[in-house]
Amino acid sequence: MANQSRRHFLRSSALGLAALPLGLGVLSKTAFAQSLPRLDPSAPSAQALNYVEKASDASDHPAYESGERCDNCMFYNENTQGCQLFPENSVEPGGWCQSWVAQG
Repeated sequence: MANQSRRHFLRSSALGLAALPLGLGVLSKTAFAQSLPRLDPSAPSAQALNYVEKASDASDHPAYESGERCDNCMFYNENTQGCQLFPENSVEPGGWCQSWVAQG
């Protein structure tokens, strides 16, 4: 009986240790994603897509339609305020760019 308890403990410990790097990787990616620097509208990637921090500032752009904002675009991630088009930055929820696509 003692051997079974020891085997169970060793097996559980080994599985826990094997899963530890995976868990740390997920946590570090989440922490990184939540601390993304805000996209600078003057950055080349932002200018290429006519990104503005306030959607109404794009009212003169031919692709803009009233109501389009980063926070209702399919590329926007609400949890991190990130955008798939600008993976190294977060964006203003009320911003806009010419690649706006309606969610789902």
